[in-house]
Amino acid sequence: MEEHVVLVNTLDQDQGTMEKMEAHRSGQLHRAFSVFILNSRGELLLQQRAHHKYHSGGLWTNTCCSHPRTGESVLEAGDRRLMEEMGMRCQLSKGFDFIYRSELDGGLVEHEFDHVLFGVSDLPPQPNADEVADFRYVSFARVREEMSADPERFTTWFRICFERAADHLGK
Repeated sequence: MEEHVVLVNTLDQDQGTMEKMEAHRSGQLHRAFSVFILNSRGELLLQQRAHHKYHSGGLWTNTCCSHPRTGESVLEAGDRRLMEEMGMRCQLSKGFDFIYRSELDGGLVEHEFDHVLFGVSDLPPQPNADEVADFRYVSFARVREEMSADPERFTTWFRICFERAADHLGK
């Protein structure tokens, strides 16, 4: 089954749909979301993307991310993907949005209107090995140190929105 993304304008208004890989090859602006889960100690749950992912395989990133389906709210999509990728449920809330465009390997372009969602949970993740190679809880200070020392170990979108997420959380 082909997966589609919702194309949007810079105001996040629907502009139709497109097959996901075609949208990433042509650089069309589309709706996405990024989930940041913290534990009660304020540590961020990071995932390492599965090495075989179609882009950014093996890179560290926020807890999970993806694209809402047609007719699915961003919060519904966040709940769905949190379970599909990390095998966990958590009450999510909307934080902020940002738009970014980044050229990736293989001629792909990420051009996303990204909705950033937050939640708190101490439940242990049960990651899906098809999606996630590894996971860990880490302090915001440690993420900053690692990102400064070796930014290429992290996904583009995570590098772009990490400090804004930290500011939003007062970290």
